[in-house]
Amino acid sequence: MATSDGVTVRRAEADDVPSFHACLDSVARERRWLAMVEAPPLEQVRAFVESGRKHGLIQCVAVEAARVVGWCDISPNPLEGFRHGGTLGMGLLAGFRERGLGAELLRETLDGARARGLARVSLEVYDSNPRAISLYQRFGFEHEGVKRAARAIDGRVEDIVCMAILLRDPATLGTRSLS
Repeated sequence: MATSDGVTVRRAEADDVPSFHACLDSVARERRWLAMVEAPPLEQVRAFVESGRKHGLIQCVAVEAARVVGWCDISPNPLEGFRHGGTLGMGLLAGFRERGLGAELLRETLDGARARGLARVSLEVYDSNPRAISLYQRFGFEHEGVKRAARAIDGRVEDIVCMAILLRDPATLGTRSLS
């Protein structure tokens, strides 16, 4: 658990879902950072989180006075042959960016992925978000490719940068099963 300027970064809890939903919706409605432009209904988000936890979802939140102001999560891949990896997603409310919280969230979440035994974490980020790309690179994520002209919204056409990090030696992938 990390604390910064009255904001605590910790593992998400079941009671965080309504506040997480509100945070997700706010970031999505900016129409810049996430693939969605609004959050799914609360019950759908609750079902995603509950199901995800049963299948190894690693989710951390940044909380100020019981209000979720940011999140970072890794959804493990359930498919045979791909269970060693997961997909990262994250976001912060506008007023909480550029305060180091993204790095704290990412560090805590990657630590959780390592503890769970994940070997690979991938993500997709819009090329119009150089701050996020720089953050991911500082943590060891590498570019794996670009989806050209992948998103067209509000008069903008954006490429999607595909990135990933290997958390352990790929040679060890067949030697340990994941829970």
